[in-house]
Amino acid sequence: MSFPKKGKFFPAGNGHDHGYCVQGRTCFADEIAAALRRSLGPTGAGVKIVAGWTGANEKTVKNWFAGRYGPSGEHLAVLVRHSDEVLNAFLVMAGRQDLMVATKLAAAEQAIMELLVAVQSLTQDRDDGRADGRPPSGF
Repeated sequence: MSFPKKGKFFPAGNGHDHGYCVQGRTCFADEIAAALRRSLGPTGAGVKIVAGWTGANEKTVKNWFAGRYGPSGEHLAVLVRHSDEVLNAFLVMAGRQDLMVATKLAAAEQAIMELLVAVQSLTQDRDDGRADGRPPSGF
């Protein structure tokens, strides 16, 4: 039994002929690839993670990482949900990088809340006398 002639390989071409490229600018597929590599690294583990997130075939995801093709709208939505790097790249390509301020502000707020909880925990430990392993004074 032999493999069919069609459907075994991706179509010829570089994937940049779908109107996403503007002369002097990088292409959609290249931007998404760079964002994925920044977010997850260029390793096979990143490919497996993205395939798990999106449900896409690993071969397809490898092509996203290589910048040969970009994800479809449905897959892009999933990537944006999981990766701030992809979200940032998408907003820059859409000319809406001002919206990144809101996401950075939310991340800063979360970090401050986590820091506050840690400080309160340390303060509580100190007040209970557990910070140095000794019981509180007066016992």
